[in-house]
Amino acid sequence: MDKAAFAISIQSLQHQFNEQIALRGLDVNIRRGVITGIVGPDGAGKTTLMRLIAGLLKASSGEIRVEELNPVTDAGILRPQLGYMPQKFGLYEDLTVQENLNLYADLRNVTGEQRINSFRQLLAFTDLGSFTGRPAGKLSGGMKQKLGLACTLLGSPRVLLLDEPSVGVDPISRRELWKMVRQLADDGMTVLWSTSYLDEAELCSDVLLMHAGKLEYKGTPAAIISGMQGRCVQLRQIEGNRRTVLQRALRSPRVIDGVIQGHALRLVLKEAGQFPDLASLQAGTQACFVNVAPRLEDAFIELLGGGPGGKSVLAAHMPEASLGKHVDPQAVIEAIELTRCFGDFIATDHVNFRVRRGEIFGLLGPNGAGKSTTFKMMCGLLRPSSGEARVMGIDLKKSASHARRQLGYMAQKFALYGNLSVQQNLLFFSGIYGLRGKEQRSMVDDMIRVFNLQPYLNTAAGTLPLGFKQRLALSCAIMHRPPLLFLDEPTSGVDPITRREFWTHINGLVDKGVTVMVTTHFMDEAEYCDRIGLIYRGRTIAAGTPDALKLMATHEGENDITMEDAFIRLVERDDLQRKQPENNHQDDPKKTDGTGHAATH
Repeated sequence: MDKAAFAISIQSLQHQFNEQIALRGLDVNIRRGVITGIVGPDGAGKTTLMRLIAGLLKASSGEIRVEELNPVTDAGILRPQLGYMPQKFGLYEDLTVQENLNLYADLRNVTGEQRINSFRQLLAFTDLGSFTGRPAGKLSGGMKQKLGLACTLLGSPRVLLLDEPSVGVDPISRRELWKMVRQLADDGMTVLWSTSYLDEAELCSDVLLMHAGKLEYKGTPAAIISGMQGRCVQLRQIEGNRRTVLQRALRSPRVIDGVIQGHALRLVLKEAGQFPDLASLQAGTQACFVNVAPRLEDAFIELLGGGPGGKSVLAAHMPEASLGKHVDPQAVIEAIELTRCFGDFIATDHVNFRVRRGEIFGLLGPNGAGKSTTFKMMCGLLRPSSGEARVMGIDLKKSASHARRQLGYMAQKFALYGNLSVQQNLLFFSGIYGLRGKEQRSMVDDMIRVFNLQPYLNTAAGTLPLGFKQRLALSCAIMHRPPLLFLDEPTSGVDPITRREFWTHINGLVDKGVTVMVTTHFMDEAEYCDRIGLIYRGRTIAAGTPDALKLMATHEGENDITMEDAFIRLVERDDLQRKQPENNHQDDPKKTDGTGHAATH
C-alpha cells in the first residue's frame, strides 16, 4: 500500500518503565481516514501506545511518525493536527460546559470567527447546546464523554486518539458516541480508539489485538472472526442451575470459553463440531446445542489461550451464607415505594422490587436514570425521601449502620485508599469489618492468594492496573463473609478475561447462597442476572428475567435480539409513550415488584 495512505507509522517501537517492558518491538502502519481499534487485557500496553503517539512520552527505542512528524521533536507542528482524549475525564468539573470549551479553544488558539463557528457546530454535533451553563461535574457519564470529545475536536485535528472513551457510559450514549466518531472518520479523520468492549471493536475498520506489550494481530475484524466459524454454540433448554452447568462445561477439554446468556449458555469449542458430552453436563434431557455466529470476543479469548475456567477459589473458600431465622428468604432485599428527591427533582420515583436469597438482581438504566440513587439507598448510603429500603428485614431508615454490617459493597469508582499499599488496604478494611488477630491474618492471606495480589502487596492501590484494582476492591468487600453483595458497575473498563474471572467468583458465591445486587452498563454482563429492573427517569419501566426483557422488545419476525437492543428499545418505547400518553394503556410500571407483576405489600 502507498505510504501516503498511512497516517501513523510505527517501527521497532519499545518502551519500558524502569524494569517493566510495556511495549515490545511494535511494527504497524495505521490507515488514514478509518477507525482503528486497539484491544487487549490489562497491561497490554494500549494506553502507553496512545501516550507515545500523542507525544506525552518519549519512546525507549524505535520510531513513531504521525502525519510524517515525530510526536516529540515536532510537537509544536503536530499538536494542532492531533486530538487526544485520555482515559480519565480530563476536563475541569467546576467549570461549565461553555467555560471548558472556552478554555480549550484558548489552549488550541481557536479564535475569532473560527471559534464561533466551531462552538456552534460542536454543540450541535454533541447535542450539548442546552447544557452550556451546567458544570461539567454535574453531567451524566455520556454527556461528559461528549464534552470531552467536543474539546478534543477544537481546531479540527486530522488524527483523533480516544483512550477507552466509552467506559462507564450506558449503551444509548455509547451508540451515540460511536455514531459521532464514525461521521468524523467518514469525513476523512483518522481515529485510533482503545476499548475493552469487543462489540465496539467489531465496528472498527481495523483492529490491533495486543497482549503483554506485543501486537498479536493486525487486520480487519472479519478476517479474525472467520477463523472461529463452527466453534461457537448455545446450549439451550437447560434444566436446573445454569451456573452449575456452566462450571461443568468449562471443565470439559472440548470447551475453551463460556458465558451465561439468559437461560442459555454460550460456549466456544476447541474444535468445530466437537461438543462436550451432554450427559456429563447434567443439563437435562431436553438440552441441545445450536450453532451461533462467532464474535470478535471469541477470537480474542482464543488468541489469549482461552478463558479463566469455571472454578472459583474464592467461593470454595467461603462458607454457606446464613441469613438468620428472622429473615424472609423471599425478600432479602426489598424496596417499597422507594422515592428520593433532590429539591424539586425526583431521582427515584416509587420504585418496588424484592430480591430472593441466592439471586443476582440487576439494576440497569441509562446514565442519570436514577439507578445509582436507588442503589445507594439500598446500601444505606442515602436516606430515602419516602418509602422503605430493607435488607435482611432491617429498615435502612432506622438502622442503616446495623444493616451495612450485613453486606459487602463495591463502589462504582475505586473507593479504596489510593495512597495506601495493597496490604495496608486489606488490613484496614478487615479491621473495619471487625476482624482481629489470627482470624484477620488468615483472611488477609486468603485474599492475597485467591486474587493473586502477592506481586503488588507494597504497591500503592491507586497505581494498580484496573483489573487488580477491581480484585482488591472485591476482596475488601467480602472479607467479612457477608450474605449480601452490592456491586456498582464492578467490571467497568476491564477486559473480557478479567470480567469472566470476576463473574466466576460471583456465580460461585451465589451458589453458596450469597444474594447479589448489581448495576452494569455492560449488556452481556446483564445476562448473568436472574432478574433485572430497568430504571429510566427514576421509574421501573420493565422488569423480569433477561430473556423476558428481550422478548418485550422483540419485533414481529425477529429472533434472538441482543440485550443491548432490548435495553435501547425499551427506553425508546418509554420516551415515545411519554410523548403520546393517550396511547399508553399499560399499568403503571412503578407498581411492580421486580418480576413484572403488580406489587403487593
